[in-house]
Amino acid sequence: MSPVEIGGPGVWGIIAALGVLTYLTRFVFLGIVGDRPLPGWLLRHLRYTGVAVLPGLVAPLIVWPAATGGEMDPIRLIASAVALGVGVWRKDVVQAVVAGALVMGGLSWLNG
Repeated sequence: MSPVEIGGPGVWGIIAALGVLTYLTRFVFLGIVGDRPLPGWLLRHLRYTGVAVLPGLVAPLIVWPAATGGEMDPIRLIASAVALGVGVWRKDVVQAVVAGALVMGGLSWLNG
């Protein structure tokens, strides 16, 4: 089995298929269910979608950052732990981001 050539027809087929699937998943909620009330249990579960997706997007950037060639960086782990702690403590995203950025900047400066 050969890998898909970049720019070849296989890549464009994959892109088209992903586009169609993305459209269909959005159409289910917007086109079919959009004007009907959703059951309470589904609304309760949908409330946690952002909370479930965001760590999945952020965790690889913390554990295997491209800036370090995919190697684990203790400075990023400490800064993310501080950001998480401040976010839980203060319940404010902006303060958590600022605290994490300050810790990462300070530790990076101290580390040279």
